[in-house]
Amino acid sequence: MIKKHRIAIAACVSELTGGVPTEIMLVPAGEFRARDGRPGDVESWKVDAAAAARLIAQAEAARGDFVIDYEHQTLNAENNGKPAPAAGWFKRLEWREGDGLYATDVRWTERARALIEAGEYRYISPVFRYDRQSGTVTQLLMAALTNYPALDGHSDLAARAAAKFSTTEEEHTMNREELIALLGLAEDASDEQIKSAMTALKAKADAAKGKDDEIAALKAAKPDPAKFVPMEIFESLKTEVAALKAQQTSGEVTALVDKGIADGKLLPAQKDWAKELGNKDVAALKGYLEKTPAIAALKGGTQTGGKAPEGGDADSLTEEELAVCRNLGISAEDYRKANPAE
Repeated sequence: MIKKHRIAIAACVSELTGGVPTEIMLVPAGEFRARDGRPGDVESWKVDAAAAARLIAQAEAARGDFVIDYEHQTLNAENNGKPAPAAGWFKRLEWREGDGLYATDVRWTERARALIEAGEYRYISPVFRYDRQSGTVTQLLMAALTNYPALDGHSDLAARAAAKFSTTEEEHTMNREELIALLGLAEDASDEQIKSAMTALKAKADAAKGKDDEIAALKAAKPDPAKFVPMEIFESLKTEVAALKAQQTSGEVTALVDKGIADGKLLPAQKDWAKELGNKDVAALKGYLEKTPAIAALKGGTQTGGKAPEGGDADSLTEEELAVCRNLGISAEDYRKANPAE
Protein backbone atom coordinates (compact mmCIF):
# COMPACT_ATOMS: atom_id res chain seq x y z
CA MET A 1 0.00 0.00 0.00
CA ILE A 2 2.87 2.37 0.79
CA LYS A 3 5.56 3.17 -1.76
CA LYS A 4 8.75 5.06 -1.00
CA HIS A 5 10.96 6.70 -3.58
CA ARG A 6 14.57 7.78 -3.54
CA ILE A 7 16.78 9.96 -5.71
CA ALA A 8 19.69 8.36 -7.58
CA ILE A 9 22.56 9.62 -9.71
CA ALA A 10 23.80 6.98 -12.12
CA ALA A 11 26.40 7.14 -14.88
CA CYS A 12 25.22 4.50 -17.28
CA VAL A 13 28.40 4.55 -19.36
CA SER A 14 26.44 6.45 -22.02
CA GLU A 15 29.34 7.72 -24.10
CA LEU A 16 29.09 10.69 -26.45
CA THR A 17 30.40 9.42 -29.75
CA GLY A 18 30.18 10.54 -33.35
CA GLY A 19 30.75 14.25 -32.83
CA VAL A 20 28.12 16.29 -31.01
CA PRO A 21 25.00 14.09 -30.79
CA THR A 22 21.42 15.32 -30.77
CA GLU A 23 20.30 11.97 -29.30
CA ILE A 24 21.71 10.54 -26.06
CA MET A 25 20.93 7.44 -24.00
CA LEU A 26 19.80 8.36 -20.51
CA VAL A 27 19.24 4.90 -18.99
CA PRO A 28 19.67 1.43 -20.52
CA ALA A 29 16.88 -1.08 -20.98
CA GLY A 30 16.42 -3.73 -18.32
CA GLU A 31 18.35 -3.90 -15.03
CA PHE A 32 21.49 -1.83 -14.39
CA ARG A 33 23.80 -0.74 -11.58
CA ALA A 34 26.50 1.87 -11.09
CA ARG A 35 30.13 0.73 -10.97
CA ASP A 36 30.45 2.05 -7.41
CA GLY A 37 28.08 -0.69 -6.23
CA ARG A 38 24.85 1.26 -6.04
CA PRO A 39 22.00 0.86 -5.50
CA GLY A 40 22.37 -0.54 -2.03
CA ASP A 41 18.72 -0.76 -1.03
CA VAL A 42 17.48 -2.73 -4.05
CA GLU A 43 19.02 -5.39 -6.22
CA SER A 44 19.27 -3.05 -9.22
CA TRP A 45 17.66 -0.16 -11.00
CA LYS A 46 15.52 -1.09 -13.95
CA VAL A 47 13.48 0.31 -16.79
CA ASP A 48 11.09 -1.62 -19.02
CA ALA A 49 8.60 -0.53 -21.69
CA ALA A 50 5.86 0.20 -19.11
CA ALA A 51 8.16 2.32 -16.94
CA ALA A 52 9.49 4.11 -20.01
CA ALA A 53 5.94 4.95 -21.12
CA ARG A 54 5.31 6.62 -17.76
CA LEU A 55 8.56 8.59 -18.01
CA ILE A 56 7.69 9.74 -21.52
CA ALA A 57 4.20 10.82 -20.40
CA GLN A 58 5.70 12.81 -17.53
CA ALA A 59 8.09 14.56 -19.92
CA GLU A 60 5.27 15.46 -22.29
CA ALA A 61 3.18 16.85 -19.42
CA ALA A 62 6.05 18.91 -17.97
CA ARG A 63 5.99 22.61 -18.82
CA GLY A 64 9.72 23.11 -19.15
CA ASP A 65 12.73 21.30 -20.58
CA PHE A 66 15.15 18.99 -18.78
CA VAL A 67 18.57 20.52 -18.12
CA ILE A 68 21.95 18.97 -18.79
CA ASP A 69 24.57 20.66 -16.60
CA TYR A 70 28.27 20.14 -15.93
CA GLU A 71 29.33 17.60 -13.26
CA HIS A 72 25.96 17.90 -11.47
CA GLN A 73 26.73 21.49 -10.47
CA THR A 74 22.98 22.13 -10.14
CA LEU A 75 23.11 19.85 -7.10
CA ASN A 76 26.40 21.25 -5.81
CA ALA A 77 25.54 24.93 -6.21
CA GLU A 78 23.91 25.31 -2.82
CA ASN A 79 27.04 24.01 -1.10
CA ASN A 80 29.85 25.53 -3.15
CA GLY A 81 28.11 28.73 -4.17
CA LYS A 82 29.28 28.45 -7.76
CA PRO A 83 27.07 29.02 -10.84
CA ALA A 84 25.34 26.06 -12.45
CA PRO A 85 25.34 26.87 -16.18
CA ALA A 86 23.44 24.64 -18.57
CA ALA A 87 25.33 22.55 -21.08
CA GLY A 88 22.15 21.69 -22.95
CA TRP A 89 18.44 21.02 -22.83
CA PHE A 90 16.05 18.29 -23.95
CA LYS A 91 12.33 17.59 -23.85
CA ARG A 92 11.39 14.57 -25.98
CA LEU A 93 12.05 11.03 -24.78
CA GLU A 94 11.95 7.83 -26.83
CA TRP A 95 12.00 4.19 -25.72
CA ARG A 96 13.99 1.79 -27.86
CA GLU A 97 13.16 -1.77 -26.90
CA GLY A 98 16.21 -3.77 -25.86
CA ASP A 99 18.36 -0.63 -25.92
CA GLY A 100 17.20 2.07 -23.55
CA LEU A 101 15.51 5.43 -22.96
CA TYR A 102 16.82 8.23 -25.18
CA ALA A 103 16.57 12.02 -25.26
CA THR A 104 16.02 12.74 -28.97
CA ASP A 105 16.05 16.54 -29.19
CA VAL A 106 19.20 17.59 -27.31
CA ARG A 107 20.14 21.24 -27.88
CA TRP A 108 23.68 21.96 -26.70
CA THR A 109 25.05 25.36 -25.77
CA GLU A 110 27.94 26.67 -27.88
CA ARG A 111 30.34 26.12 -24.99
CA ALA A 112 29.22 22.52 -24.43
CA ARG A 113 29.38 21.82 -28.14
CA ALA A 114 32.99 22.99 -28.24
CA LEU A 115 33.94 20.94 -25.18
CA ILE A 116 32.37 17.78 -26.61
CA GLU A 117 34.02 18.29 -30.01
CA ALA A 118 37.38 18.72 -28.25
CA GLY A 119 36.79 15.48 -26.32
CA GLU A 120 36.84 17.26 -22.95
CA TYR A 121 33.52 15.65 -21.97
CA ARG A 122 32.52 12.10 -22.91
CA TYR A 123 29.74 10.73 -20.69
CA ILE A 124 26.15 11.41 -19.62
CA SER A 125 25.06 10.93 -15.99
CA PRO A 126 21.28 10.99 -15.35
CA VAL A 127 19.50 11.95 -12.12
CA PHE A 128 16.26 10.08 -11.45
CA ARG A 129 13.83 8.88 -8.80
CA TYR A 130 13.31 5.15 -8.26
CA ASP A 131 11.01 2.87 -6.28
CA ARG A 132 12.98 1.61 -3.27
CA GLN A 133 11.07 -1.66 -3.29
CA SER A 134 11.34 -2.67 -6.94
CA GLY A 135 14.16 -0.45 -8.18
CA THR A 136 12.02 0.74 -11.11
CA VAL A 137 12.89 4.26 -12.32
CA THR A 138 9.81 6.40 -11.67
CA GLN A 139 10.86 9.93 -12.68
CA LEU A 140 13.65 11.54 -14.68
CA LEU A 141 14.95 14.81 -13.17
CA MET A 142 18.01 15.97 -15.13
CA ALA A 143 21.35 14.86 -16.53
CA ALA A 144 24.96 16.02 -16.51
CA LEU A 145 28.08 15.96 -18.65
CA THR A 146 30.79 14.10 -16.75
CA ASN A 147 34.09 12.31 -17.31
CA TYR A 148 33.77 9.84 -14.44
CA PRO A 149 30.70 7.70 -15.00
CA ALA A 150 31.33 5.21 -12.19
CA LEU A 151 30.80 7.81 -9.43
CA ASP A 152 33.28 6.16 -7.06
CA GLY A 153 33.64 8.39 -4.04
CA HIS A 154 30.76 10.63 -5.12
CA SER A 155 28.02 9.17 -2.99
CA ASP A 156 27.52 12.61 -1.42
CA LEU A 157 25.94 13.74 -4.69
CA ALA A 158 23.10 11.31 -4.15
CA ALA A 159 22.54 12.80 -0.72
CA ARG A 160 22.54 16.32 -2.19
CA ALA A 161 20.06 15.26 -4.85
CA ALA A 162 17.78 13.85 -2.17
CA ALA A 163 18.11 17.08 -0.16
CA LYS A 164 17.30 19.20 -3.21
CA PHE A 165 14.30 17.25 -4.43
CA SER A 166 12.87 16.07 -1.10
CA THR A 167 12.99 17.32 2.47
CA THR A 168 11.92 14.24 4.37
CA GLU A 169 11.32 10.63 3.52
CA GLU A 170 7.70 11.02 4.60
CA GLU A 171 7.14 13.50 1.78
CA HIS A 172 7.77 10.65 -0.65
CA THR A 173 5.49 8.24 1.18
CA MET A 174 2.11 7.83 -0.45
CA ASN A 175 -0.87 5.99 0.96
CA ARG A 176 -2.60 4.84 -2.19
CA GLU A 177 -5.90 4.09 -0.45
CA GLU A 178 -6.14 7.62 0.97
CA LEU A 179 -5.13 9.22 -2.32
CA ILE A 180 -7.60 7.13 -4.31
CA ALA A 181 -10.39 8.00 -1.85
CA LEU A 182 -9.58 11.73 -2.04
CA LEU A 183 -9.63 11.62 -5.84
CA GLY A 184 -12.91 9.70 -5.88
CA LEU A 185 -11.49 6.80 -7.89
CA ALA A 186 -12.24 3.09 -7.77
CA GLU A 187 -10.31 1.07 -5.18
CA ASP A 188 -8.37 -0.75 -7.90
CA ALA A 189 -7.39 2.46 -9.77
CA SER A 190 -4.13 2.19 -11.71
CA ASP A 191 -1.15 4.58 -11.50
CA GLU A 192 -2.18 6.11 -14.81
CA GLN A 193 -5.72 6.75 -13.55
CA ILE A 194 -4.36 8.37 -10.40
CA LYS A 195 -2.01 10.53 -12.44
CA SER A 196 -4.79 11.53 -14.84
CA ALA A 197 -7.08 12.51 -11.95
CA MET A 198 -4.32 14.57 -10.29
CA THR A 199 -3.52 16.29 -13.59
CA ALA A 200 -7.20 17.21 -14.05
CA LEU A 201 -7.37 18.46 -10.46
CA LYS A 202 -4.29 20.64 -10.98
CA ALA A 203 -5.76 22.03 -14.20
CA LYS A 204 -8.91 23.05 -12.33
CA ALA A 205 -6.84 24.66 -9.58
CA ASP A 206 -4.79 26.59 -12.15
CA ALA A 207 -7.96 27.74 -13.90
CA ALA A 208 -9.49 28.89 -10.60
CA LYS A 209 -6.31 30.79 -9.73
CA GLY A 210 -6.39 32.42 -13.16
CA LYS A 211 -9.95 33.60 -12.57
CA ASP A 212 -9.04 34.90 -9.11
CA ASP A 213 -6.10 36.83 -10.59
CA GLU A 214 -8.35 38.26 -13.31
CA ILE A 215 -10.96 39.38 -10.77
CA ALA A 216 -8.28 40.94 -8.58
CA ALA A 217 -6.87 42.79 -11.57
CA LEU A 218 -10.32 44.11 -12.51
CA LYS A 219 -10.93 45.28 -8.95
CA ALA A 220 -7.58 47.04 -8.82
CA ALA A 221 -7.97 48.67 -12.21
CA LYS A 222 -9.28 52.24 -12.32
CA PRO A 223 -11.66 53.14 -15.16
CA ASP A 224 -10.43 55.64 -17.74
CA PRO A 225 -12.55 58.79 -17.25
CA ALA A 226 -12.15 59.50 -20.96
CA LYS A 227 -14.02 56.28 -21.77
CA PHE A 228 -16.61 56.06 -18.96
CA VAL A 229 -19.18 58.37 -17.29
CA PRO A 230 -20.67 58.12 -13.79
CA MET A 231 -23.82 56.00 -13.51
CA GLU A 232 -26.01 58.91 -12.35
CA ILE A 233 -25.09 60.91 -15.45
CA PHE A 234 -25.78 57.89 -17.64
CA GLU A 235 -29.24 57.39 -16.09
CA SER A 236 -30.01 61.12 -16.47
CA LEU A 237 -29.08 60.99 -20.14
CA LYS A 238 -31.30 57.95 -20.62
CA THR A 239 -34.28 59.85 -19.14
CA GLU A 240 -33.62 62.91 -21.33
CA VAL A 241 -33.32 60.81 -24.46
CA ALA A 242 -36.57 59.00 -23.64
CA ALA A 243 -38.37 62.34 -23.12
CA LEU A 244 -37.03 63.74 -26.39
CA LYS A 245 -38.08 60.59 -28.22
CA ALA A 246 -41.60 60.80 -26.76
CA GLN A 247 -41.83 64.48 -27.69
CA GLN A 248 -40.69 63.74 -31.23
CA THR A 249 -43.23 60.93 -31.55
CA SER A 250 -46.05 63.12 -30.24
CA GLY A 251 -45.28 65.83 -32.77
CA GLU A 252 -45.14 63.31 -35.62
CA VAL A 253 -48.48 61.78 -34.55
CA THR A 254 -50.20 65.17 -34.37
CA ALA A 255 -49.01 66.00 -37.87
CA LEU A 256 -50.21 62.64 -39.22
CA VAL A 257 -53.66 63.02 -37.61
CA ASP A 258 -54.12 66.60 -38.85
CA LYS A 259 -53.11 65.58 -42.36
CA GLY A 260 -55.41 62.54 -42.19
CA ILE A 261 -58.39 64.80 -41.35
CA ALA A 262 -57.40 67.31 -44.05
CA ASP A 263 -57.08 64.52 -46.65
CA GLY A 264 -60.50 63.10 -45.77
CA LYS A 265 -59.09 59.87 -44.35
CA LEU A 266 -60.11 60.60 -40.77
CA LEU A 267 -63.26 62.06 -39.26
CA PRO A 268 -62.75 64.75 -36.64
CA ALA A 269 -64.46 62.38 -34.21
CA GLN A 270 -61.58 59.94 -34.81
CA LYS A 271 -58.90 62.44 -33.79
CA ASP A 272 -58.41 61.30 -30.18
CA TRP A 273 -58.49 57.63 -31.22
CA ALA A 274 -55.92 58.21 -33.94
CA LYS A 275 -53.58 60.08 -31.57
CA GLU A 276 -53.80 57.32 -28.98
CA LEU A 277 -53.01 54.73 -31.65
CA GLY A 278 -50.07 56.76 -32.97
CA ASN A 279 -48.53 57.34 -29.54
CA LYS A 280 -48.59 53.60 -28.91
CA ASP A 281 -47.50 52.53 -32.39
CA VAL A 282 -46.83 55.23 -34.96
CA ALA A 283 -46.22 52.58 -37.61
CA ALA A 284 -49.76 51.22 -37.07
CA LEU A 285 -51.24 54.71 -37.56
CA LYS A 286 -49.24 55.21 -40.75
CA GLY A 287 -50.44 51.84 -42.02
CA TYR A 288 -54.05 52.71 -41.30
CA LEU A 289 -53.80 56.05 -43.13
CA GLU A 290 -52.08 54.45 -46.13
CA LYS A 291 -54.81 51.81 -46.51
CA THR A 292 -57.83 54.08 -45.80
CA PRO A 293 -59.28 55.71 -48.95
CA ALA A 294 -59.93 59.45 -48.87
CA ILE A 295 -63.56 60.60 -48.88
CA ALA A 296 -63.87 63.45 -51.35
CA ALA A 297 -66.69 65.07 -49.43
CA LEU A 298 -64.44 65.32 -46.37
CA LYS A 299 -61.37 66.91 -48.04
CA GLY A 300 -60.74 70.46 -46.93
CA GLY A 301 -63.58 70.32 -44.37
CA THR A 302 -67.28 69.41 -44.42
CA GLN A 303 -69.77 70.56 -47.01
CA THR A 304 -71.81 72.32 -44.32
CA GLY A 305 -68.87 74.09 -42.70
CA GLY A 306 -69.35 72.16 -39.52
CA LYS A 307 -73.02 73.18 -39.09
CA ALA A 308 -75.94 70.81 -38.89
CA PRO A 309 -77.41 70.22 -42.34
CA GLU A 310 -80.59 72.00 -43.14
CA GLY A 311 -83.81 70.11 -43.42
CA GLY A 312 -85.13 67.30 -41.40
CA ASP A 313 -85.61 66.95 -37.71
CA ALA A 314 -82.15 67.30 -36.28
CA ASP A 315 -83.43 67.09 -32.71
CA SER A 316 -84.30 63.45 -33.19
CA LEU A 317 -80.66 62.48 -33.90
CA THR A 318 -77.89 61.92 -31.39
CA GLU A 319 -74.77 64.07 -31.31
CA GLU A 320 -72.79 61.27 -32.99
CA GLU A 321 -75.37 60.95 -35.76
CA LEU A 322 -75.42 64.70 -36.30
CA ALA A 323 -71.61 64.69 -36.58
CA VAL A 324 -71.88 62.07 -39.34
CA CYS A 325 -74.49 64.19 -41.13
CA ARG A 326 -72.29 67.28 -40.94
CA ASN A 327 -69.24 65.47 -42.24
CA LEU A 328 -71.15 63.79 -45.10
CA GLY A 329 -73.14 66.91 -45.92
CA ILE A 330 -76.54 65.19 -45.75
CA SER A 331 -79.74 66.14 -44.00
CA ALA A 332 -81.06 64.51 -40.89
CA GLU A 333 -84.03 63.26 -42.88
CA ASP A 334 -81.78 61.58 -45.47
CA TYR A 335 -79.78 60.03 -42.64
CA ARG A 336 -82.94 58.62 -41.05
CA LYS A 337 -84.04 57.23 -44.39
CA ALA A 338 -80.67 55.55 -44.84
CA ASN A 339 -80.68 54.35 -41.24
CA PRO A 340 -84.31 53.57 -40.31
CA ALA A 341 -84.88 52.94 -36.61
CA GLU A 342 -85.13 49.26 -35.75
